[in-house]
Amino acid sequence: MTRLVPDRELRFRALYADAYGDVLRFAQRRVDPSRAEDVAADAFLVVWRRFDEAPARPDDLRAWIFGIARHCLLNAYRGDGRRDALAVRVAEGAPFAAMTDGLDADLLAQRLDLAAAWRRLSDTDQEALALTVFEDLTSPQAASVLGITAASYRLRLLRARRALRRQLELADSSSDVEMETLP
Repeated sequence: MTRLVPDRELRFRALYADAYGDVLRFAQRRVDPSRAEDVAADAFLVVWRRFDEAPARPDDLRAWIFGIARHCLLNAYRGDGRRDALAVRVAEGAPFAAMTDGLDADLLAQRLDLAAAWRRLSDTDQEALALTVFEDLTSPQAASVLGITAASYRLRLLRARRALRRQLELADSSSDVEMETLP
């Protein structure tokens, strides 16, 4: 049985207190909310086991933890056989009724179009965008999470942005056709 080193334990507790919320939100955007806490707990179990390998810089440490959380998610997906993995629920940030309070119809329509366009993106495109937009990671940090080079990540992000733009343009063109068919 390994004996806890007090300094190591204190550093881990501080890291846990600082990063748990971010890791939980990271998981909540990718799995059913009822499973997000399990993924976060699994990630921090791995972080504890590999704590001596943790990067020294805080930003790199955060990306390292997201990488571990991502691997925990992938393990969960394999176990469940879930094919709808990594879907970030853009429109579920607030209950529908709260979303409509104080919003004009155009803004609400844009949010709905964005949520629909997001669902049509590939898992790879969703993940590339989510790491930058939701997790606020730099290209090198996001690349570290995915296990690719920063240049490869920037290319993947560029392609994901183009794909999202195309999906939004499709939504615009289909709403124009609907408006033309109305009496």
